[in-house]
Amino acid sequence: MSLAPQEMARLSVAPMMDWTDRHCRAFHRVLTHRTLLYTEMVTAAALVRGRATHLLDFDPAEHPVALQLGGSDPGELAEATALGVERGYDEINLNVGCPSDRVQSGCFGAVLMERPALVAACLAAMVRASGGVPVTMKCRLGVDDQDPAAALPDLLSRMADSGVGQVIVHARKAWLQGLSPKENREVPPLGYPLVHAMKARFPDLAIAVNGGIASLEAAQAHLRHVDGVMIGRAAYHDPASVLLRADSQIHGAKDPCPDRVTAALRMVPYIEAHLADGDKLGQVTRHMLGLFAGCPGARGWRRTLSEGVARPGAGVEVLHAALEQVSAAAA
Repeated sequence: MSLAPQEMARLSVAPMMDWTDRHCRAFHRVLTHRTLLYTEMVTAAALVRGRATHLLDFDPAEHPVALQLGGSDPGELAEATALGVERGYDEINLNVGCPSDRVQSGCFGAVLMERPALVAACLAAMVRASGGVPVTMKCRLGVDDQDPAAALPDLLSRMADSGVGQVIVHARKAWLQGLSPKENREVPPLGYPLVHAMKARFPDLAIAVNGGIASLEAAQAHLRHVDGVMIGRAAYHDPASVLLRADSQIHGAKDPCPDRVTAALRMVPYIEAHLADGDKLGQVTRHMLGLFAGCPGARGWRRTLSEGVARPGAGVEVLHAALEQVSAAAA
């Protein structure tokens, strides 16, 4: 299933470095067919200068799937956008929110909040290269000493002028000095009312909110004010609680998977194909550790998977052994 142009996903899983790789997305897609999935951030320079186009690999079963790009050179971002469109991504997103030191030193991510004219130039170049595929932006409320009530609407206005009509706002400021990336996800206070107010101020923009949202119930509450909700760490650490009923509760559609055990078993063919290519079991199963979070047997599931993948030649028997831990605890 693909998104139509200008259609914002009502629910998406946030791009998360080292987490939302193609194996994670394959697992999440077992749980939900409607939720929009994002790649990890890929730098435009890696694609254009480094020719690392393998970073764009994904399985068609992952649709709808969005490519998040990092960069601040309009020309490079345009070329990277064209590469993403050629590969078949449903959306191309510009990262204007990541606060890591590496991103700051490259002059992209959250530091771009201080350069709204450059952001607009980057987005306009991406739109010209997109061939009609939606281009979106993910940003923060502001950075450092910026006043979010002034900085955010200025950025959104310039974004709209560039031809981009969709934005995901992480409802926290980013402190580029004094806080680590982890602290930037937790310490700055959440400002949901400002994001909601932006929808009222810019009714023609499609606006999604991100940050601190951990359940479908919370997502539904936000959807009374904005067009979409993006969930990050909760969808990774407790994927079944967030995604297993997402299609019915958020979209009014049929859920594709009845329960956690079925989800695990439906990953077996994917894992077998992965192993047949000479790859490692843990590359896939590390994303499945939270499948039984909060359920009887969750500790045994995690332990069996974590210890089993370290054995030479580990295969799908490790997954079945981990499922036996769950069955035994539930008996």
